[in-house]
Amino acid sequence: MTDRTLAWACAVGILGVAVAGGALVFRHATPSASAQLALGRQLFFDPSLSADGKTSCSSCHQPDHAYSDGRTVSKGAFGLTGTRNTPSLLALSDGEPLFWEGRRERLEDAVLDPFLHPVELALPDDHALTERLQTPSYRKAFAAAFGTSDSDSPTRQQLGTALAIYVRSLPKPQTPFDRYQATHDTHLLSQDALQGMDLFTGKAGCVQCHKLKGTPARFSDNGFHSTGTGLQNVAAQLPDLLRRLSIEHIDVADVGREIGTHANVASLGRFVVTHQPTDIGLFRTPSLRYVADTGPYMHDGSVATLEDAVDQEIYWRGLSSGQQLSLTVRERLQIIAFLKALSLSESSAPNNSASKQ
Repeated sequence: MTDRTLAWACAVGILGVAVAGGALVFRHATPSASAQLALGRQLFFDPSLSADGKTSCSSCHQPDHAYSDGRTVSKGAFGLTGTRNTPSLLALSDGEPLFWEGRRERLEDAVLDPFLHPVELALPDDHALTERLQTPSYRKAFAAAFGTSDSDSPTRQQLGTALAIYVRSLPKPQTPFDRYQATHDTHLLSQDALQGMDLFTGKAGCVQCHKLKGTPARFSDNGFHSTGTGLQNVAAQLPDLLRRLSIEHIDVADVGREIGTHANVASLGRFVVTHQPTDIGLFRTPSLRYVADTGPYMHDGSVATLEDAVDQEIYWRGLSSGQQLSLTVRERLQIIAFLKALSLSESSAPNNSASKQ
């Protein structure tokens, strides 16, 4: 090998230079984690990736609302509304089912669904999506992130990877309960919140579904349960809906579109994924992290306040078990005080207002 040949070989190996058709093509040597994160953030806040050019991922997952939106149901491109309440992104954990009915298992797949959803970002097809990524700035950003050439077209897989990396990177601010869990310093929570925690894990039975596990605790068993919400509105249509869904074979993305555009289908819960009759009306147990910051509540946003959500859960838990759960007014307020201690809007300073009532 001559000195000149050796130099060319070094250029190819070290600088990431390739020869294509006699022309030099400079490639990034390796993917860059920091560039992937920066790209994911850019994609998350970019309204040009929607049909109306005004709507982005951050339109529903707003930083000021703990990455939810404070609306009953999500509002997408052209002001169109869906059927689902927007969950916070701050409580996600790898390995958990995603969406209210658990139709996705991988975050990299879940983040792609809104782009082609008719009442979310509302793009007509994959071509419309990838076409919007062909700008020089996006080509450069994808090349830096994934170690490809500026001449390579960004792919759906890369888009999903970058967005998932950004979502996983979102900071998870400490709540008063997090600080208590780390130190077991009872002065960090009010007396009402401490009593509420005892009720939550004991008499009220909330912990049966909202597991107090992990650091930080997510307060979810990742299972699917009935909340008594929504199904009563479609009871008369149930036979026809079940027959229709049982004979149609649609992919996961189409399931999401059906749910988002048909409230009666959305009310069926986990059934739309499994087609198991026992899953009718079952929904994923939401995390209670930041719960006071992310109302309204339930899969359809039909419960306006945290207090109403607690009342409904108490009623439904008693109805489901066949044994009425009786809480005093003070005990109810103590559970609410504990739930607020799982949130950002609650001051860490002790507050014993409920005990004074």
